[in-house]
Amino acid sequence: MSTTERNKAVVKDFIDGLFSKGDLGAVDTYLAEDFVAHNSPGFGATPDREGFRHAATVIRAAFPDWHSELHELIAEDDLVVERFTASGTHRGEIMGVPATGKSVSLPGINIFRVRDGLIVERWGQLDELGMLRQLGLVPA
Repeated sequence: MSTTERNKAVVKDFIDGLFSKGDLGAVDTYLAEDFVAHNSPGFGATPDREGFRHAATVIRAAFPDWHSELHELIAEDDLVVERFTASGTHRGEIMGVPATGKSVSLPGINIFRVRDGLIVERWGQLDELGMLRQLGLVPA
């Protein structure tokens, strides 16, 4: 297996573990100690491993069935691009908003840099405004 294919596998396993299965241990398994999220993971989280764990905890508490559907993984050298749609049912409080019972869909793109089998950097763009619209918090 080439390094590029191994890097894609690391990213896929991280996303499946953390966001689809809710395994917070995926942070320790797949993110390097010096991991940096160049775009904050949101929810008041810091741009490091613990911030990613915190953001995943907040998401999982609000959307217990949260999962990420992978559409594409594209890799070159140490970079892996993931295009996905995450979705779940709003069953718990998030950002001060009580559960609505509504299903939401959140498309996004992440770019990960992998070094020695661990993710060291992440850049991402998510349709957060679209999620707020789906929850009825922002007019369409």
